[in-house]
Amino acid sequence: MINVIIVDDEPLAQDVLETYIEKISELNLVQKCSNALEANEALKNHDIDLMFLDIQMPQLTGIDFLKSLTKPPLVIFTTAYPNYAIEGFELNALDYLLKPISLERFMKAVNKAMDRLELEQRDESEEPVEVVEGHPDYIFVKADKKLVKVNYDDIIYIEGLKDYVIIRMDKSRIITLQTMKSLESKLPSPTFKRIHRSYIVNIEKINAIVGNMVEVVEKGQAKHLPIGKNYREDLLEIINKNRL
Repeated sequence: MINVIIVDDEPLAQDVLETYIEKISELNLVQKCSNALEANEALKNHDIDLMFLDIQMPQLTGIDFLKSLTKPPLVIFTTAYPNYAIEGFELNALDYLLKPISLERFMKAVNKAMDRLELEQRDESEEPVEVVEGHPDYIFVKADKKLVKVNYDDIIYIEGLKDYVIIRMDKSRIITLQTMKSLESKLPSPTFKRIHRSYIVNIEKINAIVGNMVEVVEKGQAKHLPIGKNYREDLLEIINKNRL
């Protein structure tokens, strides 16, 4: 069971999220909070796994509240203002839901939270995994107690989740115990480029650069990955080499 709190000063927004949460048996709504102070008390008094956090609130914004937490739960931002997306990702928010929130979009965010929590609950006593280098066109990655062959051409992007990474491909994904830094050092450059502390992208899979986001296609749908400010210059240098 995933313990959840809602932090939002709008009763209607709280009600929408509560209705969605009730539809998912794995979620347990512990408390609805109208401001950051109430949320802070809830986090002290309960074991919270996931927080739906509004950004624009009185007294203390959701972003400032998250910055104040030393050990925050997983956070999904909810807001009516799209211009906060980049800052939200820089704070390692799991997702960013733009109001009005559809059930489909809510489900995608919750599934991502379930994936992350599943990873954190795995036995971390395993020895760190090393990527085994092979033929230049592929690598072997340890996952599910076996070495899995992964073709470079199949990789769209790689997402870092603490001590794990998720290798995202069009029809599948592989989760492995590995740090982003270690994996980055073993992938061929410049085909694979670190664009954010949580993302490595296959340059050949980039469809577009949209503001501070990289657009790729995953499972037939556009997916936008944030570009960290410390990685933007290096990425644009590669892009500009092939720019008309």
